[in-house]
Amino acid sequence: QVQLVESGGGLVQAGGSLRLSCAASGHAINTYAMGWFRQAPGKEREFVSVISRSGTFTYYEESVEARFTISRDNAKNTVNLQMNSLKPEDTAVYYCAARLFTTSQAPADYEYWGQGTQVTVSS
Repeated sequence: QVQLVESGGGLVQAGGSLRLSCAASGHAINTYAMGWFRQAPGKEREFVSVISRSGTFTYYEESVEARFTISRDNAKNTVNLQMNSLKPEDTAVYYCAARLFTTSQAPADYEYWGQGTQVTVSS
C-alpha cells in the first residue's frame, strides 16, 4: 500500500506560481511512475503530467507544457509539480497518483491516489 498526501495548493492570481508536493509513505516510490491529475467542477479527471521511476522521462498535457515542471526525489519519497504562469483555467483539485513501473496518461491505470489539493487561480 502506498499512501499519498498532497500539499501546496491555494489561491493565486493569474500569472502567479504554486508548487505542489506529494509525500508518499508505506512503500518506496522508486518502483512507481508518479502522475499529477486535476479535476475541475463538472469535468472528468484529466492528465496533467507524469514522471518515470528514475525521473528520466517526463510527459505533460499540452496546455501545461512549458509552464509546469514535474520532479521527484526518490530518497525523500516525494514528487513535486512546479506551476508557473498560472491561468484561471488551471483551477481544479490536483491529485497525485502512483502507478507500478510504467508511465500512463490514463487515470484508470493508477493504483494509488492522494486526497487532492485545491488550486484556484483568479483572473
